[in-house]
Amino acid sequence: MKIGVAFGTRPEWIKVQPVVDALGDKALVICTGQHDSLLNEARWDVHLEPGESSGSNRLDEILSNCMLRFPDVRMDALLVQGDTASVLGCAVAAFHRGIEVVHLEAGLRSFDLNNPYPEEAYRQMVSRISSINLAPTALSGRRLEEERVSGEIHVVGNTVLDSLLPRKGDVRPPDKVLITLHRRENQSCMEEWCQSLERCAESRPDLRFIFPAHPSPRVQEAVSGLSKIEVIKPVGRDELIDLILESVIVITDSGGIQEEVAFFNKKAIVCRKTTERPEGIDTGHTVLCGEPKDLLSTLLSELKHPIVDSPCPYGDGISAKRIVDILESRYQ
Repeated sequence: MKIGVAFGTRPEWIKVQPVVDALGDKALVICTGQHDSLLNEARWDVHLEPGESSGSNRLDEILSNCMLRFPDVRMDALLVQGDTASVLGCAVAAFHRGIEVVHLEAGLRSFDLNNPYPEEAYRQMVSRISSINLAPTALSGRRLEEERVSGEIHVVGNTVLDSLLPRKGDVRPPDKVLITLHRRENQSCMEEWCQSLERCAESRPDLRFIFPAHPSPRVQEAVSGLSKIEVIKPVGRDELIDLILESVIVITDSGGIQEEVAFFNKKAIVCRKTTERPEGIDTGHTVLCGEPKDLLSTLLSELKHPIVDSPCPYGDGISAKRIVDILESRYQ
């Protein structure tokens, strides 16, 4: 059995790494490389050199690069994770070559093609051509059933939690507010979010507001004027988890961080109009804030009760073993 595993960003690597480790020499790791500056901890067997374009045709470049440079090597299936342009590009390339597609983290839906854009559409497209859909929750599995996708559906939990099990009991004095904002739909109003963050920091001088700023030019430009927020360079996974553990609450637009915060029974204010991870809203781990003007009032309200006493809805930290068992039963 040989399973291709494609990834292109650090969040994707974090989620495929437990599967890669569990597969061992049965994995062929393919890096599409659109975030090389954030991939110091990753490893791969094949690297698809990214193009140089940016702006309005950046997504076109990623898609075409993945399809045109997809490696001509034998594999029984290709596993792709999540919702980026490289996920769709590699999935289509495999489909064109008669290689079965395995979609990790399948079935997440916001039912709004503009939020998140373009990820919501990519997820729906990939599920249509996947032979195996690995759903992280029962809700995501039901959504795939309702869409009548042709591939197998397995509820396995989310692999982002696998590496967090050793840290489950790590308790630290919470004196920070971690901030991560970078999604495409927020970049057009990043200045407004930053102004609201400044007001939040002014209102709670007892807390340190820490913002590891994404290297996106839009984000870098917006954070350059912050004076009350501690803007730092992007941090590694272990440092990010340290910051989550040290935070009273987290302000984010990230999907993966919603899951990680819930695993430690903390609360995330999600700066988006909707989320494809509504399970956290039901359990109280996630609070949506769709407009910058509402951030301060949302923060002050949620700081009154920041601890959540509900089980994490996204998995138990042993997803990779389940996934490898499924792959071996089909391809061994």
